[in-house]
Amino acid sequence: MIVIILTNRGRCELCTCWSHAESAYPGAFIYLNCRSSPCSRSQYCSIMFSRKSPNFTDLLGGRFCAGADHLFSIYTRASVRTIHDRRQRIMSCSKYMPAPVCLIENDENGKLRVRKEAKDILDGITEPVVVVSVVGLYRTGKSYLMNRLAGQQSGFALGSTIESKTKGIWMWCVPHPNKKGHTLVLLDTEGLGDVAKGDSKNDGWIFCLAVLLSSTLVYNSRGTIDNTAVEKLHYVVELTEQIKIRSTEAPDEEEGEDSEFVRFFPSFIWVVRDFTLELEIDGKKVTDDDYLEFALNLRKGVSKKTRDYNLPRECIRRYFPSRKCFVFPFPVTCHKNMTRLEILQDQDLAQQFLEVTGHFCDHMFVNSDVKRLKGGHIVTGQLLGHLVEIYVETISSGEVPCLENAVVVLANLENQTAVQEALKVYQTGMEELKKTLPVSIENLTCEHQKFSSLAIAKFTERSFKDEKMEYLKKLEEAVSMFYTDLLEENKMTSERKCRDLLKNLSSDMNKRMQDGEYSQSGGYELYKRDRDAIVEQYHREPNKGIRAEAVLEEFLKEREPEANSILCMDNKLTENEKQINKEKENAALLKQKLKEEEEKRIESEKMMETEKARHEDRVKQMQESFKKEKQQQQQEMDRAIDSKLKEQEEMLKKGFKEEAYNLKEEIKKLKNEKERLHGGGIFKDYVMPFLCPLVETVPNLLMQRSMIKSLTKGLKR
Repeated sequence: MIVIILTNRGRCELCTCWSHAESAYPGAFIYLNCRSSPCSRSQYCSIMFSRKSPNFTDLLGGRFCAGADHLFSIYTRASVRTIHDRRQRIMSCSKYMPAPVCLIENDENGKLRVRKEAKDILDGITEPVVVVSVVGLYRTGKSYLMNRLAGQQSGFALGSTIESKTKGIWMWCVPHPNKKGHTLVLLDTEGLGDVAKGDSKNDGWIFCLAVLLSSTLVYNSRGTIDNTAVEKLHYVVELTEQIKIRSTEAPDEEEGEDSEFVRFFPSFIWVVRDFTLELEIDGKKVTDDDYLEFALNLRKGVSKKTRDYNLPRECIRRYFPSRKCFVFPFPVTCHKNMTRLEILQDQDLAQQFLEVTGHFCDHMFVNSDVKRLKGGHIVTGQLLGHLVEIYVETISSGEVPCLENAVVVLANLENQTAVQEALKVYQTGMEELKKTLPVSIENLTCEHQKFSSLAIAKFTERSFKDEKMEYLKKLEEAVSMFYTDLLEENKMTSERKCRDLLKNLSSDMNKRMQDGEYSQSGGYELYKRDRDAIVEQYHREPNKGIRAEAVLEEFLKEREPEANSILCMDNKLTENEKQINKEKENAALLKQKLKEEEEKRIESEKMMETEKARHEDRVKQMQESFKKEKQQQQQEMDRAIDSKLKEQEEMLKKGFKEEAYNLKEEIKKLKNEKERLHGGGIFKDYVMPFLCPLVETVPNLLMQRSMIKSLTKGLKR
């Protein structure tokens, strides 16, 4: 059962909204919460107004909601699309996960472990993912925000006591409401600073995992952003000890490694809950973002107290590529209702709180980016699952998570899968052709080119960081082996078909031979007529395959002693006529031999043409793949450079010359790295030297097999 509450604020639009709600939710119970009189535009509106629920208070209290699958209110100022979008969101949530599951378990000893149930869910998601993590002190209402992002009233556990409800990291995957073909992954983390746990190191790893896994990080706090609130975010300072970018670092490079965090870290959003002050600075009204920037202002000075004050602020400013703030007022006027947020409906909540919640959700849906790896590669649900396992296993082993190592491991896993999937594309297509053997060389090479091109496209679609073409080479070798086997099978099938055909066609001739019909006077002409008829009928038979001329040449060669014998015994012919016929026999055999050689030449040329075309297609596809990877890396660089340029400008405005100079050096380093990437030497240095020899792969394999075949025949003799 679905219960819908239509609330009219200020002006009547019920006649429009009621009809759309009825069409969007057939069979739903629709109640009116009218705060104005009905409009006079139509009689229909007045009739609906009279249908207002007489027990509306009981409805809100839950008496009518006990059996409802979904109960939510729709303001009549919402567009028709909003009504349908909400319905779609509700319907589609159950398609993925009806409720959140634990992704990373955090046991009582602080041991982290990935839950198989959650990993299996991620393994089933092949779409790109937008990952939003929420962190913050325990009992600050983090879970409520995540439920709203999921389009649900409940889901992530909301507690009403001082005890932390969320343990470890919980996950909810829902279809992204704005980005078609994307999945929104919501991660609700265990509350930081839980007195019952009393393990700040474990809290640090929870925070670290939220940063590493998300594309947007939401930090949730209560009250105001004062110095105490900033100090409680000390986990961001500890990230330099908990995250490495490269696996091996020179001592001088390792010290400044955190300057590159901005390239790989998520966007940062600070949510301030239960804010009761006026948003004013020096008597002037300011925005939520202005309030955050004011709280993150640095102090001038070199004392330890000033350094300690500035450190967490500097980390927030330097590590995250963008930052934003949302200030939420109290959600309800009655303090007792604070413990009932999970069951309260929109009309029970403060209007300003609802508006900020709406702005927050809209911002997250529009501005939260797809999760990417170091290097810019887009993360799917499957990749996210592997990433979770890699980081948790690293932390559990006592090591520090390394972004570069994680990318290498993920690339190996993805590239192996890419090879298997691409090979399957090729094999599936060629297996269909296999059912029709024997086929002409034109048909075979055409299909080979078609499906090998599709296989390369499938490979490049999924693979990444295969800079030395190790996995592409494996794919090409596997494709070449399959193709070579198929060529051989096509030949053998053609040979069998042609031999069987000649055997059937020559059965009458063989019987005549046994009966001695060709041993009589004039027998040679009769023999020659029957043999020519067999050859003519053989040529008329279609679909003999690529060995048609070769098998016919063997057939005629085998019959040569027989023909010579009949020619010699034919008393009707003079010696001169016998000599002329002998020369004709030799000429016919030579002509057939030339046809066989022509058949081989055409086959060889066609194969070389196909391999050349495949090579050009490979180069083109790999160029596009490397161009795409390079663009992703440059976008990553541009985002980092833009962030640091804004920060540098801010530092200069406020007189922090030393900090601005340090940022200038970091920007210079990033720009140099970008120029190096723009050079594109990888494709020239690694890809082309590998791709060129592949043109000869199939012909070489065929030559090897031909030599082995000839050697085997020689040994048998």
